[in-house]
Amino acid sequence: MGEVSGMLEITGLGHSYGSHRVLNDINLKVAQGELVSIVGPSGCGKSTLLRCIAGLIQPTDGGIVLNGTRTQGVPDDLAVVFQDYSRSLFPWLTVRDNVALPLRRRGMGKQGRRAAAQQALESVGLGDAGRKYPWQLSGGMQQRVSIARALAYRPSLMLMDEPFGSVDAQTREDLEDLVLRVHRDAGMTMLLVTHDIDESVYVGDRVVVLARNPGRIAAELPVGLPSIRDQIETRGMPEFVRLRTEVGRLVRGGAQADPVATDDLNTH
Repeated sequence: MGEVSGMLEITGLGHSYGSHRVLNDINLKVAQGELVSIVGPSGCGKSTLLRCIAGLIQPTDGGIVLNGTRTQGVPDDLAVVFQDYSRSLFPWLTVRDNVALPLRRRGMGKQGRRAAAQQALESVGLGDAGRKYPWQLSGGMQQRVSIARALAYRPSLMLMDEPFGSVDAQTREDLEDLVLRVHRDAGMTMLLVTHDIDESVYVGDRVVVLARNPGRIAAELPVGLPSIRDQIETRGMPEFVRLRTEVGRLVRGGAQADPVATDDLNTH
């Protein structure tokens, strides 16, 4: 691809809670249409970084540029999918109305909002669930609703903060594959924060590994796997095994990335 031209550019970002330095000198570019996994040990500031990008936290220092504009507050062209789907959906609204709700910010009329919500629900396999309420759905289905809501908004950037951490293993795999399909079909730029090493490799075009005390980028590893991935076949590939071993070593405190894994990162 040549040098990454960022639709998202993070420069010198740092954040402190009082005297505690959580993030330090984060520099990262994300290209249009790229899916970047962010992984690291507990306490390394993964979620804080995502909240800074989302405008939910004002970083102590550094800057964030999205689509050529320096962000101030919550960008209009951004959507976030959180881990706790039960708190992000309104139980008194139907599934369709939950998905359609943010579209008022787009200035869409009622019929347009409903049509966009239905299309998004169909894209996540919930085309028949629009008239139900969130509490009538399983946890995995509720998270699909959260993803559908983000898709309906058609953001230029989707942020996902450990979105599969509250579901069972089988549902997690199904949602990973859903995200890959949505990313492939919509060409949407995504950042996915996870604590799961295998997941970071399986879904990502690139894996960014954070170290802690304070949180900083330890390595960026391009993922040389086919764009069409399978939970069984992909995880058995030598390249997958090599990458997940390298990411695991880094997360557990390795000094630096394998030169083979990070050679000429700008070619990704």
